Amino acid sequence: QVQLVESGGRLVQAGGSLRLSCAASGRTFSRYPLGWFRRAPGKEREFVAAINWSGVTTYGADSVKGRFTISRDNAKNTVYLQMNSLKPEDTAVYYCAANVRYPVRPPTAASAYDYWGQGTQVTVSS
Repeated sequence: QVQLVESGGRLVQAGGSLRLSCAASGRTFSRYPLGWFRRAPGKEREFVAAINWSGVTTYGADSVKGRFTISRDNAKNTVYLQMNSLKPEDTAVYYCAANVRYPVRPPTAASAYDYWGQGTQVTVSS
């Protein structure tokens, strides 16, 4: 079992920055990849970013490349999503997820993840 708790979401103006955190407990954190996903009102859940167990390999969606950065601190059992140059279209509930099947590369498909947090709301005003 893995428990994930996101935090850091809030209302921010366009062009601003936020850092989301996701604290994990349960299985050995440093062994599995993690991902961030988001769901905007009326839209499907979409991939945002993913990171492998060591933090060396990361992937980001085209819509956030150059603006969002995923990172992890295995000593703190926490994964982060640094979001810069926020846009109104980034408004969504953001979820972190863990894959405990230990793939070689961090997955980008939601179906590949086994555990999910409850989400944190990010609202970007124009």
